[in-house]
Amino acid sequence: MRTSDFDYVLPPELIAQTPIEPRDASRLLVLHRATGTLEHRTFHDIGCVPTYLRPGDLLVANESRVIPARLFGHKAQTGGHVEILLLNKRTDGAWEVLLKPGRRVKPGTKVAIEAPVSAGAETPSDMEPLLAEVIDVTPAGGRVVAFSSPVEPLLDRLGVVPLPPYIHTPLRDVERYQTVYARVRGSVAAPTAGLHFTPELVQTLQSRGVEFAFTTLHVSMDTFRPVQEEDLTEHRMYSELCDLPQATAEAINRARLQGRRVIAVGTTSVRVLETAGRRLQQPSAPLEPFAGPTNLFIYPGFEYRVVNALITNFHLPRSSLLMLVAAFAGKEQMDRAYAEAIRQRYRLFSFGDAMLII
Repeated sequence: MRTSDFDYVLPPELIAQTPIEPRDASRLLVLHRATGTLEHRTFHDIGCVPTYLRPGDLLVANESRVIPARLFGHKAQTGGHVEILLLNKRTDGAWEVLLKPGRRVKPGTKVAIEAPVSAGAETPSDMEPLLAEVIDVTPAGGRVVAFSSPVEPLLDRLGVVPLPPYIHTPLRDVERYQTVYARVRGSVAAPTAGLHFTPELVQTLQSRGVEFAFTTLHVSMDTFRPVQEEDLTEHRMYSELCDLPQATAEAINRARLQGRRVIAVGTTSVRVLETAGRRLQQPSAPLEPFAGPTNLFIYPGFEYRVVNALITNFHLPRSSLLMLVAAFAGKEQMDRAYAEAIRQRYRLFSFGDAMLII
């Protein structure tokens, strides 16, 4: 298939700029794969309509937490302003980052990190100066930086939670860009399908016999970038760190053995589960826990081994996320669902509405 097959006309006014309140008041488009039927509901209905989520279903959600990954500073040599977006921490302790402006920051440049100007704050006087030195250029045109001291303990004081570039309205409460179950720090973007859940909705589902289990995939900006190659088979995903814990693997194995559905909350959960599925000698064999990188790229023709249903948001044209959904729902059915969502003025992307594909 061609990447251009995954393009669509995007009305810019449908890109959600702010989250809706309460979280589960967002709209929900339900796609029944067997019949092609589409239903228009609210996300709260997912806990009320017995045919959507059934007793015994296992929901697997990504509990990664967004870190304050945007840093501000100035070039130590010239004083020029620089923004740093942390992407991935390497095994040698350096970070792969995006810089703004990027092309003019060459290896050897040192950036003095300061408190974010937008917060009206000053760098605490008791802090040692933090320097970031550019040491390399990534194949994608990003940079590799080494910090003068570990940056992670300083992020809450010096960093800002980044929002996707298509969101232009400042966020009043940064917790609104975290899921209610976010626990493991490491993402630079939220696993947005989980943003619709409230603690009360989780409790309602559990009281009805729906089981929850958690995995981790630390989301990088590569997840959202459009696929550039016209032959999508030539696209290569950058690695993102993920973790399928022992308890979650065991919960999935019990559900599969008993014929219960495994439902992924978001495309990031899908990638963890199906990465584990690719490691099986036989598709029906038990999943094994694992922790490490994944660069799994899912597009039509992919054979799902673990996921039986999917909760997801609406995704950018030409993105790998859109291709993953097409591989699960079927390309024609996904196209029809997106066309209907746009006709019905659904809100799109990170703070937008949701789909349930069953």
